[in-house]
Amino acid sequence: MKKAIICGYYGQGNAGDEALLLSLIERLPKDIEPIVLSGNPTLTTKNYGIKSYSRLDIAKQIISLGKQDYFIWGGGSLMQDITSIKSPLFYASLMKLAQLKGLTTIAYAQGIGPLNFPLTQWITKQVLKGCEGISVRDKGSAKILDNWNLSYFIAPDPVWALSSEKKINISLLKAPLIAVNVRQHSTLTDQKLQLLIDSIKQLQKATKANVILIPFQIKQDLSLCQKIEEQLKDNCQVIIIENPRQLKGIFKQIKMLIGMRLHSLIMGASEGCNCFALSYDPKVSQLMQELDIKGYELKSFPDNPEQIFNDLLTIYNHPPSLSLEKRKELEKLALTHETLFDVK
Repeated sequence: MKKAIICGYYGQGNAGDEALLLSLIERLPKDIEPIVLSGNPTLTTKNYGIKSYSRLDIAKQIISLGKQDYFIWGGGSLMQDITSIKSPLFYASLMKLAQLKGLTTIAYAQGIGPLNFPLTQWITKQVLKGCEGISVRDKGSAKILDNWNLSYFIAPDPVWALSSEKKINISLLKAPLIAVNVRQHSTLTDQKLQLLIDSIKQLQKATKANVILIPFQIKQDLSLCQKIEEQLKDNCQVIIIENPRQLKGIFKQIKMLIGMRLHSLIMGASEGCNCFALSYDPKVSQLMQELDIKGYELKSFPDNPEQIFNDLLTIYNHPPSLSLEKRKELEKLALTHETLFDVK
């Protein structure tokens, strides 16, 4: 059996990246055994029943493989230098090692950039040149690769096609339900958060809805969810879901999502929610633009709670952000990433 090392931001408690991993595992050919780079190998093995290794051990695994095997950048924004210049250097070094070893290298469903430094731009271009297959998930990434004259194809994020499970029953709160996903970020100041909370209170009063607060990464999201819960009190509940399929499935019970994280919006839209985006990152803005999802750039968040309330209420009262036909189309197109494994 062939083997594939899957490299990504896994085992870090980020629900979006875990959903990407599970999407890839679901679509990996049956004759390829996945080996996953993880920040928590024990947990990754427990959750998915696959081999997993830490960053310290993954280079040894690459060296141990043969030319019939694969190395895969497994989706997400691995090559970006906004959070750290170290991250793209690390992922690029593993890709280059795999290429020197003669493995088949694949960049799967990538979100390229932002890349603000000439060094990270050059390194990303060089390692992508050596890949046998490249797919990207948005037009911004495609534009970068066009400028580099690299071959690729574009398809929606794989999480659009992730199978969902409706196993979590929100029994404490009655419908209609509004889901909120927020994360710590410099663009979401305390003042803006309070404006958002005040507007959600108005929205609750006008719609008689209850609020579900869904953290996608405990370290960055939970404290904000708890802060919102304290002010909304009895009409609100924080729900922590670690299983990506069940996390996606919970949006089947949600009428409206107010979301910051990319994969909260993808999951919500794919399950038929009315989505309102709060963009802190170009990848979220790109999704808003490509699918006409309404919302705000947090850098230009309104300072008038009445305006925020009215904008939220408009989306609440509208039909779902995407039609059933559009959702099925995106799901079908998202499956095309798996054609990358036809390179051998």
